[in-house]
Amino acid sequence: MIEVIGVKFKSGGKMYYFAPGDLNPAEGSYVVVETARGPECGEVAARRHAVQDESITAPLKPILRLATAEDMAILEKNRAYMADAMRICQERIDARGLPMRLVDVECGFDSNKLIFYFTAESRVDFRELVEDLALAFHVRIELRQIGDRDEAKLLGGLGICGREFCCKGYLNSFQPISIKMAKEQGLALNPTKISGACGRLMCCLRYESPVYEELIKLTPKVGSTVILPAEITGTVPVRAYVMEANLVTGNLRIKPENSDVPVTVSRDKVERLQDASRRMTKDDLRDKRNQPEKADAPQKKEAPQQKQEKPEKPKAERPQRQKPQPKPAEEKPQV
Repeated sequence: MIEVIGVKFKSGGKMYYFAPGDLNPAEGSYVVVETARGPECGEVAARRHAVQDESITAPLKPILRLATAEDMAILEKNRAYMADAMRICQERIDARGLPMRLVDVECGFDSNKLIFYFTAESRVDFRELVEDLALAFHVRIELRQIGDRDEAKLLGGLGICGREFCCKGYLNSFQPISIKMAKEQGLALNPTKISGACGRLMCCLRYESPVYEELIKLTPKVGSTVILPAEITGTVPVRAYVMEANLVTGNLRIKPENSDVPVTVSRDKVERLQDASRRMTKDDLRDKRNQPEKADAPQKKEAPQQKQEKPEKPKAERPQRQKPQPKPAEEKPQV
């Protein structure tokens, strides 16, 4: 464990950890810290606390000092400078007719660099725009294209729940979200219902996903067969068919084999049948009960015998034809 302090450099931005040293600033106060691009002034987002060593990138940069009145004056001056830079950059974009949308601008604490964030549907050639901005501000200019989620994080807003965007409020980084999470939670797969203002799947789908994954393991699947114990049937255990399953409440709507009337019971009251079609896990294979007996062990197949070649039959010799002998010439009578 190591003690750190979380600092943000802009509203809704990512929180970075710094070594507190002997300082213990209050949350919401401002500090000057050392970064890879020089000193920066940021807001304390998390007070001094201990975190796991794996969650930080060593070595930690130090906190130089608590922000003074002079530091806060520089910070206010930079904010006015960024507002002016935003206006001038938008004018240059409109003048050149570039298909891009300017989202935000960021300025270093020493005002030696400006970073402009924008969105675009395709690749944009902004080399001439960079030259225009460099001539206007005489500082280093950098343009970064961001995605829809990053745009929502920078601009902020209210979600369909009526609260501030999670990404703007407290999310430090984006985590992958899949449509499988919505299916596991039984939500209607309507894009307007499960998508946020950014047009992507809502971040809150991930919050309850680990809980639903555990509930799915505990709940029989719809279409599977369970056993109703005798204490529920009053006679003997009965097989039942699962028609509906509520993961949150744990209630099952099942239809017993000996009745046409469905009943509702808790998943803890029924006995699940092991699905024979599922693949055995490593733990199942280690269990001696699942191992075949010696008598049932598959025997090795004998190598197939080679076919014996049949002896070839002697071919019958063809009788040779005798060549016809020439007839002897007849002697002519002498006159």
